[in-house]
Amino acid sequence: MPDMPPAPPPDQHLVQLIFGKWVSMAVSVAARLRLADKLAAGPKTAADLAADTNTHAPSLYRLLRALAAVGVFRSDDAGRFELTPVGELLRSGVKGSMRGVADYCGAMWSWRAWEAAETSVRTGRTAFNEVFGEGCFDYLSKHPAEQAAFDEGMTGFSAAEADAVVAAYDFSGFGTLIDVGGGHGHLLGTILKKTPNLRGLVFDAPHVVAGAPALLAEMGVADRCKAGGGDFFKEIPAGGDAYILKHIIHDWNDDDSGTILRNIRRVAKPGTKLLLVELVIPPGDDPHPGKLLDLEMLVIASGKERTEAEYAKLVADAGFRLTRIVPTQSPASVVEAEAV
Repeated sequence: MPDMPPAPPPDQHLVQLIFGKWVSMAVSVAARLRLADKLAAGPKTAADLAADTNTHAPSLYRLLRALAAVGVFRSDDAGRFELTPVGELLRSGVKGSMRGVADYCGAMWSWRAWEAAETSVRTGRTAFNEVFGEGCFDYLSKHPAEQAAFDEGMTGFSAAEADAVVAAYDFSGFGTLIDVGGGHGHLLGTILKKTPNLRGLVFDAPHVVAGAPALLAEMGVADRCKAGGGDFFKEIPAGGDAYILKHIIHDWNDDDSGTILRNIRRVAKPGTKLLLVELVIPPGDDPHPGKLLDLEMLVIASGKERTEAEYAKLVADAGFRLTRIVPTQSPASVVEAEAV
């Protein structure tokens, strides 16, 4: 094992944590300007990129220089910038793209909510709701550009996690899989491609699932998968041998999550599988992305990340029994339960 670099002194470590917002916003600006897309064909100078993006060349150079210092871009002796492997993931449409994630995480609506994070810590209330007077999903449904960036970001996450889920979990024993809150259907499409005998239904809000047929057709599974719109707080389609929800339950508090799960239980026969693709928080102080994402849920979405014990109680209260937690090669796990 190679020697680990020494930890920075406490003051430097704290400064790095405090200044993290500078890097986050710089990456977000680069994503919004689609700099990685413009560098996909090869290196360009800041002046070239400024002409392509209608930006101020000296200021754009400063942005590029800063991001090169943290490994997103790389400069050469001719003053041109090119993509690194990290920067490649800021391209649109590539597998594992994080462009949409970087876009929405630096968006005004996200930062305004985080400005009020202290409100959430003091009161337990969702800062986003306090700032905007409505929940984030209601807000996004009224702002198409922000919704599009958010959807692109979720698809980026799905691309990485979907492959990990199908590698870790065997879906071949099911006849019909219903993806509740499945967005444009990327996860379900990935599962269907890996499982030829399986049929599926992607279910989400009408304005969201409207984008599913095109993606399912592009993935070559439209003949085995339908798309349906509705409100999972009111009803869930019947007929699934299994119901899968990826990063849905973490968006909601225990009461609202329980409503969704009880609606599934209402149409599920005993033995029907419930599959929650979520970040399960481990015990102890070791780093885990779920511990920070949990703060995003507190501030933005009225939700929370949960431990294994918390998931066991949540599903039990809705009429399911936790059977196992299946880790994947991504940070997410498959929390498996069955209707009792």
